[in-house]
Amino acid sequence: MNCQECGKKPATLHFTKIVNGEKTEFHICEACARERGEGIPGAPNGFSIHNLLSGLLDFDPSGSAHGHSSTGFKQQQPVRCEECGLTYSQFSKLGRFGCSSCYKHFADRLDPLLKRIHSNTVHSGKIPKRTGSQIQYKREIEQLRRDMQSRIEYEDFESAAQLRDRIRELERKIVDL
Repeated sequence: MNCQECGKKPATLHFTKIVNGEKTEFHICEACARERGEGIPGAPNGFSIHNLLSGLLDFDPSGSAHGHSSTGFKQQQPVRCEECGLTYSQFSKLGRFGCSSCYKHFADRLDPLLKRIHSNTVHSGKIPKRTGSQIQYKREIEQLRRDMQSRIEYEDFESAAQLRDRIRELERKIVDL
């Protein structure tokens, strides 16, 4: 999608403004956002993607910023990757990890961050619109089979039979597509 202002550059910023109950959406490039004065409050010199990401990465899962917890406890040692030596504060400034082990060493801080940004910590992917219904049916069938197996293990055969029937119905829909 191109910028709604200049029409030349790709739109990298997507704003939704709600003023007096009226919703307006903007899709603009960073240069046009600066010209319009659209920015994130508190960001120096208008909008900066780097400042936005740094602010998000500085998120402290304990509910307070910069290593101080609500109980007054202050972290003695910065969280550091044992493989490459990168600290969490360095990661928040750089925006990228030093090695693959960083994911493991910073996991306790990443899970709340990912949950805050994406509302989940597990990637489920996107489904293409053209083949989406078939993929959705297949995913639902897989889930139903797991549920059916669980019900069989608990000897809830009546529920398992209902799930079996639902699976057959979905399989017929896939064939009809």
